[in-house]
Amino acid sequence: MEKNITAITIGLDVSDRFSEAYAIDNQGAWLESWRIPTKQAALRAGLARYPDARIVLEVGCHSPWISRQLKAEGFEVIVANPRRVRLIAESDKKSDRFDAEQLARLGRLDPGLLSPIVHRGERAQRDRVLLRARDGLVRARTLLINQVRGFAKSLGTQLPSSSCETFPKRVRNAVGEDLFPGLGSMLAMIEQLTAEIRSMDRTVERLCQEGYKETGVLRQVPGVGPLTALAFVLTLEDPQRFAKSRDVGAYLGLRPRQRDSGGQHPQLRITKAGDALLRRLLVTSAHYILGPFGPDTDLRRFGLRLAERGGKSAKKRAAVAVARKLAVLLHRLWITGEEYQRLSYGAAGRHAA
Repeated sequence: MEKNITAITIGLDVSDRFSEAYAIDNQGAWLESWRIPTKQAALRAGLARYPDARIVLEVGCHSPWISRQLKAEGFEVIVANPRRVRLIAESDKKSDRFDAEQLARLGRLDPGLLSPIVHRGERAQRDRVLLRARDGLVRARTLLINQVRGFAKSLGTQLPSSSCETFPKRVRNAVGEDLFPGLGSMLAMIEQLTAEIRSMDRTVERLCQEGYKETGVLRQVPGVGPLTALAFVLTLEDPQRFAKSRDVGAYLGLRPRQRDSGGQHPQLRITKAGDALLRRLLVTSAHYILGPFGPDTDLRRFGLRLAERGGKSAKKRAAVAVARKLAVLLHRLWITGEEYQRLSYGAAGRHAA
């Protein structure tokens, strides 16, 4: 007789120190609930009495390593998309045990309701930390620059426009470091952040050259540099899991929301359901493609046609549409490994997109 691997379903509500487990059988009857320290050895020992059970947990800081460990130990693991677990998030009966119970019952009935996600591998996750760390430094530098400009403006001084890299030098040349207390320290910190960001950029380039050579085919597209190419590869990790290239745009949250009813077809914002960092990088690349330095390509022509239609936020919508097309194009290039033709994707590329 074939073994039923879903005879037991366990909902696991994960917290930093302890995780709440709630086990039910294939009829939905409660078996037991218990707390487990959120540590590798403790999870292994705490779940060992239900080998081959289906474990359901929600996406969180700990879910990547927990899901990898449990899969390696033979469990069926479902990582629930938090956007689909509204029954828990919006409940007026909130507790760890209740959350674990709802995860178990949803996972037993139909895992598809949870829109399960697949965590990337450990190597990709570790390398992707570099991109997130760099993004954090960039945000910190932007915050400092905005603070310096705000403090100066409150004192009646308008600082000169400049790039982030040249901002400290231009401020010193314009007003010195005595405009207000702490200005010198803030400028020095901005310079230090810039140096660290440049160092990380060199590491990103080295990773592209040595660890992820497939980024080379993506960087053929104007506006796609090492940062965007590496983020694309590390976020998708396996291009074969997308049956169609057009699915990538929706996966990254670049597809407009849809709420049609009767004859009403309102224009809604994009879903923003995917990775925020990669989505932001793709939109930045789209702005370059549409900008004054973008070369003549199918993507540029497509975006300019949309922008020329006018209307509220036409340019912004055009940039998002180009970002969505760009995601589709990058996936196609990754799959095929073909040479990018700037003006030859009008027919064949349109079919893929």
